[in-house]
Amino acid sequence: MRIVIAGSSGYLGTQLTRALDGHDLVRLVRRRPDEENEIFWDPYQGALDPQILDGADAVVNLCGASIAGRRWNAAYKRRIVSSRVVPTKALAAAVAQAGVPALINGSAAGWYGDRAGVEVDESTPAAADYLGKTCLVWERATAAAEEAGARVVKLRTGHVLGEDSVLLDKFVPVWKCFLGGRFGSGNQYMPWISLRDWVGAAVAAIEGDWTGPVNMVGPAPATNREFTRALGAAVHRPTPWIIPGFAVKLVAGEAAVELLRGAKIRPGVLEAKGFEYRDRTIFEALRTALHH
Repeated sequence: MRIVIAGSSGYLGTQLTRALDGHDLVRLVRRRPDEENEIFWDPYQGALDPQILDGADAVVNLCGASIAGRRWNAAYKRRIVSSRVVPTKALAAAVAQAGVPALINGSAAGWYGDRAGVEVDESTPAAADYLGKTCLVWERATAAAEEAGARVVKLRTGHVLGEDSVLLDKFVPVWKCFLGGRFGSGNQYMPWISLRDWVGAAVAAIEGDWTGPVNMVGPAPATNREFTRALGAAVHRPTPWIIPGFAVKLVAGEAAVELLRGAKIRPGVLEAKGFEYRDRTIFEALRTALHH
């Protein structure tokens, strides 16, 4: 397959690009190209030339500023939205004009907001909070490709647990210093998936006939309390502490919503497609990530 990928230099994009070795890959980059398969593009400077997509079987879009990269303020919240919506609109329009058969686009488990213990799946509407609204406009930005008849897949990704992942880079040193503990009540669900399962599911979405939203989460939903214990077991440390919500907010600001609230998300599409997980529990995912 000829696959055009934007966002290939990010954490997930790098891993996915490696997994797609053997396909004819074209990487859209926002710096001077230094590889034969790289093409410069700037989605903020106008439409993407659809000729770049000639002969492509699929376009993959993983662009977006990090949710956990820094504290949120008004300017960074605008950047979170624009860094997702602007590239998506540009790519969707080019996919439509070039007649590319498929667009596989990023999205996030933040779509579901805080649902307490209520189980949700891909049919559940977007939450009315900031992350829910962000995911809604992000997914709607694929409209041009859908209207042109392209197969559009929206990868609603939870916390990805893998070697050097942002989440584990922040938490593992704390846990190893015997300071690990649950956040707030610990009863909030924390959508997760192992890195190798995320990559496997993304490859299946590209190569298969999938369409619509796909919950990129593991098969066994876990609460923050369960994550805390599993990470403690993986690094051989006790986790006796309770970290109050106000303390998490002091450190992370508004981004603390990612840790203090969550949804019990069922991977309905992955289950229906018979996807075979390699890491079926959060402990297996953490063990794989930390003992790679």
